[in-house]
Amino acid sequence: MRKMKFWKLSGAGNDFVLLTGGGLTGERLKRLARSLCARKLSIGADGLLYVNRAGSGVISVRYFNSDGSEAFCGNGSRCAALWASLRGLVSGHFTLRTLAGDLEARVLSRNRVEMCMPDVDTVSLRHPGKYPPGISGVHFLNTGVPHAVVPVRSAAAADVERLGRLLRHNPAFGGPGANVNFAEVSNGGLIVRTYERGVEGETLACGTGITASAVALVLDGKVKPPVKVTARSGERFLVGLKARSGGASGIRVSGPAD
Repeated sequence: MRKMKFWKLSGAGNDFVLLTGGGLTGERLKRLARSLCARKLSIGADGLLYVNRAGSGVISVRYFNSDGSEAFCGNGSRCAALWASLRGLVSGHFTLRTLAGDLEARVLSRNRVEMCMPDVDTVSLRHPGKYPPGISGVHFLNTGVPHAVVPVRSAAAADVERLGRLLRHNPAFGGPGANVNFAEVSNGGLIVRTYERGVEGETLACGTGITASAVALVLDGKVKPPVKVTARSGERFLVGLKARSGGASGIRVSGPAD
């Protein structure tokens, strides 16, 4: 068996195995994601990051969920940015080359990173569909990956595993399904819990889900930017954005990375 050097990173409890170096194909990375991310059987993580320098001031970031599916990951990208900065590959403002496009990032401190997120062109507030009893007013949007946002009175009391599993494959969100966020408005900010596809369970934080919840509830008039968001882990994020008709631009998220 080949020995491989790896790093373990966490973005507010959303955890990752990071690999670097040439020669790893997409199929190989998918297999590694499934094997290395298996909890209790291997290193254990929500997903695998493959990070390499791609030019002056540019870092290539590929992310694979623990089931091997490739996607864009906000928390993972922030963690990759911190790793690249600590390794001396970049400094100041730099670019992350991701599945969602080229995104600007900068390290604010030893464990906090700010990065741009993709513009959101369309937000479907109170998205039409047939939902489980007790679920109403679901919002639907794409922040690099598709997200359903479910406003709730209490995030702590939300049955995230059961309802997340039901909504994740709901026909209203199309064939690939969606990540599902349960968002509570609290003291002018949000508390968000997320059921992630590809992980097929709740994670302690989700960067794209936190972004989706902030964008949707700003457009719905429930909160104002910048939005303070608390993840399931208790870690805090700040989401800045410019709301526009049906969407949002200039989205920046700052949050923890270790």
